[in-house]
Amino acid sequence: MVAVIALQPTRIVTVNQTAMPGIDADIATGETGDLRCLGAWTIAGAAPLESRLAAWAWPRTGEVVIDAAAVTAMDTSGAWLLHRTVRNLERSGRTVRLQGLKPEHGALLNVIAAHEVELEAPREPEPGMLVRTGRAAWENLGNTIGILAFLGESMIALLRSVVQPRRIRWRYILYNLQTAGFEALPITGLLSFLMGIVIAYQGAEQLQRFGANIYVADLVGLSMVRELSPLLTAIIVAGRSGSAYTAQIGTMKVTEEIDALRTIGVVPLELLVLPKMLALIIALPLLTVYTDVTGVLGGMVMARAKLDVSFGTFFGRLDDAISLTSYLIGVGKAPVFAVIIALVGCYQGFQVTGSADSVGRQTTVSVVQSIFLVIVTDALFSIVFSWLDI
Repeated sequence: MVAVIALQPTRIVTVNQTAMPGIDADIATGETGDLRCLGAWTIAGAAPLESRLAAWAWPRTGEVVIDAAAVTAMDTSGAWLLHRTVRNLERSGRTVRLQGLKPEHGALLNVIAAHEVELEAPREPEPGMLVRTGRAAWENLGNTIGILAFLGESMIALLRSVVQPRRIRWRYILYNLQTAGFEALPITGLLSFLMGIVIAYQGAEQLQRFGANIYVADLVGLSMVRELSPLLTAIIVAGRSGSAYTAQIGTMKVTEEIDALRTIGVVPLELLVLPKMLALIIALPLLTVYTDVTGVLGGMVMARAKLDVSFGTFFGRLDDAISLTSYLIGVGKAPVFAVIIALVGCYQGFQVTGSADSVGRQTTVSVVQSIFLVIVTDALFSIVFSWLDI
């Protein structure tokens, strides 16, 4: 399909667009659907003429014919406008044919084209590895300082609530206890049960070689109670509840609900952070005890099937394999993990910057940071317990 913009000197017919009154320089559509340049293309009419050219409905493809026979005068401003229009059309893939231009106007147009200078925006050079490393380190330092400041504010709000118990919002604590604790029982129990099966199966392959089948109880019980149950539960809760905290607070920030809370005198930390943190401090140790039971149960099932160790024998060996200290160490880690998950999830929610895309991005950051900090904290616990010979 060929699109033609021609300017016939004989007659002007406008289709849906007419010449603007009171302006010498103008453009209009001819009888064959073409475009005509009219009047004096000088600096006096350059501004309105430029607006008309920018708003013109150019054909998407084909040949564009521009007839300048009706141009009565032209200076460098008009010639530059005409040249820029032709150049932009050619760059967009159209073919442009300029006709009817007076010799003196054509000579001026050639001068403009000959002295055209392509100006490109200066490009910032790609930063080097050292610069990228420095920026990442500075950004991580800022995030660390922000989380520590948020932790301090949360602790101050917690102490204020302890001094004035009427400020504690028990209803929200119970609600979060249900969503983060009770509703997490199926997924945590199932994964812990399967983890117990996996550990018992992998251990059975080695224990059978030495005739030490009974020690599968030591392997499953000690690993689940002391390490895997609190760690696995914390990771599941971080992905399940920590992300929900970030999404909820982030959405409230996008819809300016947090600003509304501050306006009516409600402290967001007391309403949105403390109930979640207190509920998780209560729920995570209980979930850890629950996953201890389901994990050991999974190990018992596999030991019975693979090693022919009865449930009674397994239980009898557990009494010798698991000490009270090991059990309390596993349960004692859970409140620390709960504080990390709740604070990171809520902090990242407050970092949302007013768009749905930011909510998704901060939710992802929340899950990654929570899991990372939980694993690092668990490793630090192991180092400290090793030093203390516990």
